[in-house]
Amino acid sequence: MKNIIIGTAGHIDHGKTTLIKALTGRNTDRWEEEQKRGITIDLGFTYFDLPSGDRAGIIDVPGHERFINNMVAGVVGMDLVLLVIAADEGIMPQTREHMDILHLLGIEKSIIVLNKCDIVDEEWLELVEEEVREELKGTFLEKAPVCKVSAATGQGLEELIQVIEHMTSDEVVAKDVNTIPRLPIDRAFTLSGFGTIITGTLVSGTIRKEDTLEMYPIGKECKIRSIQVHGQDKKECYAGQRVAINLSNVKKKEIQRGCVLAPPASMKNTDLLDVKMNILDSSMRVLTNHTRLHLFTGTSEILCRAVLLDKEEIGPGESGYVQLRLEDEIAVRRGDKFVVRFYSPMETIGGGVILEPNPGVKRRFQQDVIEELKRKESGSSADVIELHIKEHGDTMITSAELAKLTALSMDEVNQDIEELKENGQIYVFPMKKDTFTWHADSKRGAVQAIVKSLEFYEKENPYRYGMKKAEVQMTHFKGMKPNVFDKVIELLETEGYVKRVGEFLCTPQFEIKKDETYNKIAKTVLGTFESAKYDFAKYSEIDFGKTQRATADDILNVLLVEGKVVKIAEDMYTLTEYMEEAKNIIREKLAEDPVITIAQVRDIFATSRKSAKPILEYMDSIKVTKKVGAESERVAY
Repeated sequence: MKNIIIGTAGHIDHGKTTLIKALTGRNTDRWEEEQKRGITIDLGFTYFDLPSGDRAGIIDVPGHERFINNMVAGVVGMDLVLLVIAADEGIMPQTREHMDILHLLGIEKSIIVLNKCDIVDEEWLELVEEEVREELKGTFLEKAPVCKVSAATGQGLEELIQVIEHMTSDEVVAKDVNTIPRLPIDRAFTLSGFGTIITGTLVSGTIRKEDTLEMYPIGKECKIRSIQVHGQDKKECYAGQRVAINLSNVKKKEIQRGCVLAPPASMKNTDLLDVKMNILDSSMRVLTNHTRLHLFTGTSEILCRAVLLDKEEIGPGESGYVQLRLEDEIAVRRGDKFVVRFYSPMETIGGGVILEPNPGVKRRFQQDVIEELKRKESGSSADVIELHIKEHGDTMITSAELAKLTALSMDEVNQDIEELKENGQIYVFPMKKDTFTWHADSKRGAVQAIVKSLEFYEKENPYRYGMKKAEVQMTHFKGMKPNVFDKVIELLETEGYVKRVGEFLCTPQFEIKKDETYNKIAKTVLGTFESAKYDFAKYSEIDFGKTQRATADDILNVLLVEGKVVKIAEDMYTLTEYMEEAKNIIREKLAEDPVITIAQVRDIFATSRKSAKPILEYMDSIKVTKKVGAESERVAY
């Protein structure tokens, strides 16, 4: 069974509510004031079943100019709109504004319903139909079918239902129930014994009883206690259904129309939007920079300022790229449609599509900004994912963060990541808790910068194996996590851009410069240690003549890495071969006697106690001996 949402639109008192009652048997005017005044103020909801078995939810939206904000909220999730025009009056001002709003919000499937046909004669009816067709030329409603009905007498209702069934079965595509659920809230109230109830049209995904979701933008997690679809209790609800949901952990006073219910961390609050703005042909206004507007998107109404990014002004029938700077935060998704009305007087002037729901502040007339927005306008979700990855070249961005920024499901994000990876546009680093992504352009830039740094470092420090890995990270990837940086180095090493020597990085062709200075210092160091043998000379006391101590330190480090020298204690080194000899002697001694003391080590190696103690401590460090009992005693490890 397909779930369909049908909406009504049209001028006040053209019979929308009466038509819905005739189709469903229910009155959608819920409030006493609505029934008393005979006009729809807020949104009304009900449903009816089509002969095919599909269930059509139906939304009665206000026609009065003062309640246009409610009308915009009602359009969310609509598959088909009945544009109701009274046969005795024809197209009126609110009819035209509703038509503009429907067009701006991307509603394509519509039926023209000429209502109150029972109170006009045939000749008048033909004249009105001809005028309507003429008025609708060049609009999205130009080819919409026309049904002539009387909601009061039932005339033409069967034919209308047949047209609805035909259009919904053949032309309305079922909504995606597998993506992340998103429910814009159009109403919140409290029921005694139940608590907070919200209603809205589920525009995507599936919500199940006991799910934990988040209320945006207030940032509160709440659990789904129960679900009703058209008055019936359900364990789950699907995209395309009108739903009422009982929530825990959130109060009615915290929720307002414009809030969105979605999975935790699946969306991100924003007070900036990058949009493509279209000004209506019929608008009497010219949009100039910093104009204050009323923004309507989803069920939200919010004040904002329009910063024109590519033009000085946008006139009737024109379009441009605009950054909307909002006076409060909302949560939206790329591709969401919106309407803007002039601040005062309140009149609809245009609308468009959200290109980036979480941008940074942009300056006007920046060519790179405009090119980026053009790409977002024409691109797929994978293109948007790629742009976000590119923007995080220094730190990388996780698949979870991408899902949150774009309001796409993890499956959708992972699918796009895989596509980009296969195309060679990004690199992917799976980690224990998440997957990090890196743009190929960022990697190319990083390679150039790192190689340049290493080459300069090698020139300045010819007796070092290269820059310390940690220093490279601090220089080029300060905000990147160390374990992620390790993955970067592994990639660069595999592809031959860098060479790793312990904790040092250098260019692949680099070798320690073993020139005259190197040989002289190495000979001095090795000669000193050889002469001292187990009496151990202090490194700081070696005289290197005119050679700088820093250069000698570098050469000593090379000898350590090459394994010619070992460190015994602070400022105390010796030849590796001496400690290998000592290790064998001590093991032989322990084989004869289970305990060895510092005094025995002193005697065995004919040295002082001052040197014997570091020998044993070194043996502890390489797990030949271990301390037991007295400070001076050791046993085999």
